[in-house]
Formats: sequence, structure tokens, C-alpha cells
Amino acid sequence: MTLPTIVLVHGAWGGAWIWRRVLAPLRAAGHEVHAVTLTGDGERAHLRRPEINLQTHVADVLGLVEAEELDDIVLVGHSYGGQVVTGAADRLLARHAKAVRQLVYVDAVVPLPGEGWGDQQDPAVVASRTALAHANGFALPPADPEVFGLSGADREWLLRRQVPHPFGTYRDPLAFDGERWARVPRAFIDCTQPALPTIAAMRTRVRQMPGFEVFEIATGHCPMVSAVPQLLEILLELAAR
Repeated sequence: MTLPTIVLVHGAWGGAWIWRRVLAPLRAAGHEVHAVTLTGDGERAHLRRPEINLQTHVADVLGLVEAEELDDIVLVGHSYGGQVVTGAADRLLARHAKAVRQLVYVDAVVPLPGEGWGDQQDPAVVASRTALAHANGFALPPADPEVFGLSGADREWLLRRQVPHPFGTYRDPLAFDGERWARVPRAFIDCTQPALPTIAAMRTRVRQMPGFEVFEIATGHCPMVSAVPQLLEILLELAAR
């Protein structure tokens, strides 16, 4: 049996690098795996510019899928990456109903049609992030990984590698076909210790929305760093269906 390809999309301030600890185990289990770096992040930070928006990042994912000729994929988004994979899945499914086998939201944004990344966050958070971005060249400075529950060597690893995130993606609304999206199996991985406050509305949403399977990991916001075995177990289970 041919196993599905897994496509991993990072969140704000990240890059393909943040998935490093899960790549080899997923491949050893027989999956083809690709990790996308979104324009302006990671090793593509030199491409950051004010014009980057959500559709730029959706196009990054579509470009990888098209260049690698992928189909029937498990599409995984972390944090802000949930916004990106939702948009990418909508575009892919519009072309081919079997393009996406499974959507996985890792402590991620789960938008409704027409919502932006920051729309469900506390107004004080939105105002603070907007002020920070305008003071830093229209880019959002990285958060201290301590808020993700990381310390020691793991915190230092993120501090060295995180870069400012293009702010044009923050309030950009995402138009997509909610009915088409709802036909795809969807899972949400809730990282509960510590639970990141900006994901609170999403935790409630997925438990009230039909069709979502919710998993919990007692770790912080970056389980691909802090809870690799638990994350792998869930991803491999979902990909095997």
C-alpha cells in the first residue's frame, strides 16, 4: 500500500526547520514528507517585503504541491499555518476532490470563511501586534519561546532561528468554500500545557464544530519541538486512515 504524502506548514516566525525532529521518523515510517518555508520566513527571510500577504503563503504551498506533483496529501498546519493550509486546501480541492486526504491543525488557527488570522484574538493583542509590526518595518517580531513552554536548549534553538514574520498576513481575510472544506476529514491537536492564549478561541471552535477530531497533548505550543513522540503518534495514526 502506498502511504500518503505529508506536507508540513510552519507558523509565524518559523520555517521548514522547525519540523526537523519529525521529518526522519515520518520518512522512516514510509511517508514522503515535504516541509514548506513560507515567503519571508526561515531561510527565505531575505524575501520579506511589505507586499507579502496570506495569498502569497497559500501560493507557496500550492507551488510545492504542483512542482512535486502531489495528490491525496495529508496537509498539516501549525499555528498561523492553519490559515495557510485552509486556503491551500480550498484551492487544491477546487481542482480535484481527492487532492487532500486529511487536514491537521497543530494548535492552529481554524478560520471561518472571510476571517483573518487575528480576527478571533483579544483586541488588546491585536493592537499590540499591530503597533509592534508598524515599528519594525511591517513585520511582527518573534515571540520569546518561553510563551510556548520552551526552556533551556530548545528555547535557545528557537531564539537563534526565528525571524520577523510578514505582517500583511495578520488581518488578511481568507475567502474559501466552507462546504467543500467541511467534506475533508479534519483534526485539531490541542497543546494544553501551557495553553497559548491566542489559540483559545480555536480550541472552543473545533469542539463545537461538526466534523473535527480533537487530540490533546500535554505540552506547549510547539509539539514538533517539545513532544515529538506524541505528535508523531497522532500524525501517523491520521495518515494511516
